[in-house]
Amino acid sequence: MLHCMCLRGPASAIVVFSSFVVALLTSAVAAPLRAQGDGSVRAAAASITADDIARRVAIIADDSMRGRATPSPELDKVATYIAGEFRRSGLKPLGDGGGFVQRYDIEQVRLDTARSGVVVSNGPTWRVGREAAVPFSRFLEGTGSGPAVLLSGSGDPATLAGRRLRGAVVLAVVPVTPNGGMTGWGSVLVTALARSGAAAVVAVAPVSDSVWASYRAVLNRTTLRPGWERPAGTPLVVVRDPTITPLLALHGVVLADARREAALKATDLPNLRLTVTVSQTASSRSTGPNVVGVLEGSDPVLRGEYLVYSAHMDHVGVASGGSCRAQGADSICNGADDDASGTIAVVEAAEAFAALRPAPKRSLIFLTVSGEERGLWGSEYFAMKPPVSIGQVVANLNVDMVGRNWRDTIVAIGKEHSDLGTTLARVNAAHPELGMTAIDDIWPEERFYFRSDHYNFARKGVPVLFFFNGVHADYHRPTDHPDKIDAEKESRIVKLLFFLGLDLANAAERPKWNPESYRQIVEQARQ
Repeated sequence: MLHCMCLRGPASAIVVFSSFVVALLTSAVAAPLRAQGDGSVRAAAASITADDIARRVAIIADDSMRGRATPSPELDKVATYIAGEFRRSGLKPLGDGGGFVQRYDIEQVRLDTARSGVVVSNGPTWRVGREAAVPFSRFLEGTGSGPAVLLSGSGDPATLAGRRLRGAVVLAVVPVTPNGGMTGWGSVLVTALARSGAAAVVAVAPVSDSVWASYRAVLNRTTLRPGWERPAGTPLVVVRDPTITPLLALHGVVLADARREAALKATDLPNLRLTVTVSQTASSRSTGPNVVGVLEGSDPVLRGEYLVYSAHMDHVGVASGGSCRAQGADSICNGADDDASGTIAVVEAAEAFAALRPAPKRSLIFLTVSGEERGLWGSEYFAMKPPVSIGQVVANLNVDMVGRNWRDTIVAIGKEHSDLGTTLARVNAAHPELGMTAIDDIWPEERFYFRSDHYNFARKGVPVLFFFNGVHADYHRPTDHPDKIDAEKESRIVKLLFFLGLDLANAAERPKWNPESYRQIVEQARQ
């Protein structure tokens, strides 16, 4: 629920104050409008229509696209369609070989159970497939060795930043869902442990025999990984309570007591040392597409700087035991909101900007990536091998799920990390005709800032904003159909994104990070 903070006092004073604020905000955005001419800006914004959005979402989220999995022939068809729309709008290609499509390698891999497991110094060896398992959703190759730290209880994982966990193998006593998976909090905890510098994580979970059998059943399943070399990650394995209870008892720990801890608690076990290995072997290779177009800026100096609009065009495909589950006879997860809505927002914005005369001062890159549902692959590759210097990218506006939920509100995640938040507030206030308010992140515990494509730009030092309407009952289900998209609402969001981008592209100075956010997000990512 949103609560109103209302000014109280004489009505005349409120009117005078409000008029002053509106005048101030209007004058602040007047310069960018005059650069193009009010008529050109109004016409460009008017080209963003609900009918266009509905039509385009219906094309790329149609059943014939079979859920746009990465990789798939249908995803390549969507990339071809978007490239055609960029070309029709007059963008210039920034992909491979003079085209709009940038491709990256994908490998098919299988877990190497013979080399994966936990070795206890002067103790037992727990092999994956016998005493240990690897959750497929957290399949990260690497080896970590170090003294053990037992982590029990629950609470804000951010408090782990001050713990001495770097180089330790963390035995994390985590709760599980009824079907045996880690709870949302458990998943967030594991991510926080990796960021804290833990050498490895052993999730200690009280799963049943039937759930454990299902864990083991997937060990020979193949999965996909990006085909470029990535730094070794923080390996994670799961062991059950009965496996580890005797070992902990030898070191003075009663697991049942640890499970009753309320607050997050770290206990050093200096005489216990473990080595955790998760290894995989590669077989076949394929590729995934990004689509990249640029509208060159009109200023002879600022055209060498770039504002990037991004969205992911992939989804989770068809029901096959993965994250897409059939509902009755419907087995296709269309992904209309996730993220055909964001993809088409980028296409609509590109079309609107291309109609401006003259073009904005800075150049604008319009990017639709794939592999987001696999682990932000396409944006990682783009940020790693951009067609322009990443240091010349002044900001990234990422759009992921903007076609559902509230009609008058959109969440802008990351407002607090740079002065992009101040700019957005000013632009938003200057356009009350849109009936759209950009609000702060209302789900900080979900850590959405780290879960979509903007994060790969942030890690490289680019200020970002992430526009997101939240999940809903149709998230990752076959019921995420095009006919459920509120295209009229989305058209107003895209217009807000257009006015925001116009302001940023014409501003005298590039956006600036808040120093503490830069330290926590950018500098830590480089360590």
